[in-house]
Amino acid sequence: MEHFTIATVAEKSDDFRRVLWTGDHTQLVIMTIPPGGEIGEEVHEGIDQILTFVSGTGEARVSGRTKSVAAGDLVVVPAGKKHNFVNTGPNPLVLYTVYGPPEHADGAVHRTKEEADAAEESGEDEPPTS
Repeated sequence: MEHFTIATVAEKSDDFRRVLWTGDHTQLVIMTIPPGGEIGEEVHEGIDQILTFVSGTGEARVSGRTKSVAAGDLVVVPAGKKHNFVNTGPNPLVLYTVYGPPEHADGAVHRTKEEADAAEESGEDEPPTS
């Protein structure tokens, strides 16, 4: 069993993306988007994603719709839907997300978006295969 006080863990990490736990069917990841930053528009084919916001303010852009997000909000992104999350506030936008199935390499830590993008482009950020 893994146990996390997730809001505390997420707020203590200033990494853009940190994989906390990877199972056979799901993955838990925390993210910190700096002021003015974004995750970047993307589509996960065959992967559902649930994002819960811990602190900060931003915009959820999913399938052409935009909604404001803040601490306590949860957004579901079904597989195959174009999405992006943008920090619109003066403080980091902190969230945790669950992917099903896993999307990233087990234990991956990317300090910045640029580092995350480079890992994805090189194939270093591939999820584990069963």
